[in-house]
Amino acid sequence: MASDLLHQIRLHGAIPRHIAIIMDGNGRWARGKGLPRTAGHRQGMNAVREVIEGAVEAGIEILTLFAFSTDNWQRPRVEISALMGLLTVYARQERAELVRQGVEVHVLGELDRMDAAARRAVDTIVDGTSGGSRMRLNLMISYGAREEIVRATRLLAERVAKGELDPSAIDDDAFRAELFTGDQPDPDLLIRTSGEFRLSNFLLWQLAYTELHVTPVLWPDFSRKELFSAVRDFQRRERRFGRVRAG
Repeated sequence: MASDLLHQIRLHGAIPRHIAIIMDGNGRWARGKGLPRTAGHRQGMNAVREVIEGAVEAGIEILTLFAFSTDNWQRPRVEISALMGLLTVYARQERAELVRQGVEVHVLGELDRMDAAARRAVDTIVDGTSGGSRMRLNLMISYGAREEIVRATRLLAERVAKGELDPSAIDDDAFRAELFTGDQPDPDLLIRTSGEFRLSNFLLWQLAYTELHVTPVLWPDFSRKELFSAVRDFQRRERRFGRVRAG
C-alpha cells in the first residue's frame, strides 16, 4: 500500500530533493481502451494531481513534470488545441488546491509559442500560487533540452559581445545560470513512465548524474504508490558521481 511505502521512505532517509518525470503513455492508454488520445490526456491530469499530492507527502522539495515538448507542436492541430485547453482547465480547477498544499508553480519553456488563452492560464496559476513554501512545481511546457542549451549559449554569446562577460569566465556555473532551471539543484531522480528507455530531449544538461527509474506503468495509471516505489528504489542506490570509495 502507498501508506506503507511512505512509512518506509521516512524511515530510510535520503529523500531526493528534486524529482523529474517524463509523463509518457497517455495515447497508448487511450488506444488500449478504444478512446481518443484526448481522453488519455484528460485522465493524465488525475495522475498529475496524485503525484503532486504524493510528492508533498514525501517531502520532495522540487517536482519537475515534462508536460509538452517543442516536438509536440508537430502533432495534429486538434490535439494541440485539446492540450492547451486542458492547461486552462488545470489552472482554473487546481489553483486553490495547490495553494492549500503550499505548492508554488513555475512554467518553463518557450512560452511565446503558446496562444493567448494558454498564456493567461499560465499567468493565472503562476501568479496564484506564488509564495508556496512546501514544494516547487516546474511544469515544462513548449520545452526542449537542445533548444534550451542553444538558448543558453546564445545568451552567453550576447553578454560576451556586449563586453559584459569575459569568455574565460564561462564555466559550469555560468552556463547553468542561463538554463531555465538555473536557480535550482539538478534532479536527483528521473522517472519515466510507459517503459520507454530514452530521455526524449528532456533536461539533457541537468540529468548528467541523475538516477533513472523506468516503469512500464502508463502515465494515466501512475499513482502515488508508483511514485513512492521509485523513491524507495532511489534510496537503495549508492550515488558516487563518478567517484569510488576508498579501500
